[in-house]
Amino acid sequence: MVGVVEYIKSKVAWAESVADPRTKDWFLMDSPVPSYSLVMLYLMVVWWGPRYMADRKPFDLKYIMMAYNLALVVLSAYMFKEFFVTTILNPNFNSVCQAVDYSEDPMALRLAAVCWWFFFSKVIELLDTVIFILRKKNSQITFLHVYHHSTMVLLWWIGVRWVAGGNSYSSGMVNCLIHTLMYSYYFLSALGPSVQPFLWWKKYLTSLQLLQFFGIMIHSFVTLYLDCGFPDPYVYALIGYLISHIILFSNFYRKSYGNKDKKKKSGDATSEQEQAGGRRYNLRQRSGKN
Repeated sequence: MVGVVEYIKSKVAWAESVADPRTKDWFLMDSPVPSYSLVMLYLMVVWWGPRYMADRKPFDLKYIMMAYNLALVVLSAYMFKEFFVTTILNPNFNSVCQAVDYSEDPMALRLAAVCWWFFFSKVIELLDTVIFILRKKNSQITFLHVYHHSTMVLLWWIGVRWVAGGNSYSSGMVNCLIHTLMYSYYFLSALGPSVQPFLWWKKYLTSLQLLQFFGIMIHSFVTLYLDCGFPDPYVYALIGYLISHIILFSNFYRKSYGNKDKKKKSGDATSEQEQAGGRRYNLRQRSGKN
């Protein structure tokens, strides 16, 4: 047992020695305990919340939801801008293949800072589920929803602590763009039934989410192929994580929209058959046949 403890201590010491020294003292970064404990609390709320609300009326959170979603639209748009400026528009940054710059360079620090904001936004987004619970929208608390929200906090704590920069920018930047659109949709839908006819594009949000996973995966394979100096274990872990999301989101898309498309096609075919039958009946009537 003593040998196991010493081995673990040595590995922890090694991990600390290769961690990003710039982010160590940032809020929630000095230890994984607060963030990981928060995720455990989140999972407890997911289990206990619906049971607590079972015999209670749902809360009317319209205005809270509007303020919350609008705030996340602004934050997501801000983070996207920061990722874009510090990488794509940065002439000293290779957006295809870039190792983490652990220096005190202003642009490198700015990129590390937006990586932290991205992590913290995932902590904020845990409130999505709390809102669902208080409104008794339990059908929206799926395995995919809980898996995505909880693991993003866990993985991005690691990301900011060890690789706050370099090629890790791509997953954060693309996700910020998607979330700007997604929370815009949520904000508009909270306005009420009057705007529902203008929200036809909900279906395409899931398609965009799937596209983002494939795009980030391609970028990850390029990172491995070109050997950019970005840590390979992190890239392999990201690819595995992306595969899990592709499977889960594809299943969600099939269940949410695949059956609707089939029903629509079936309805269209039935309508065409009825119209054709009507035309044949009219022809028989005109020709004097019964």
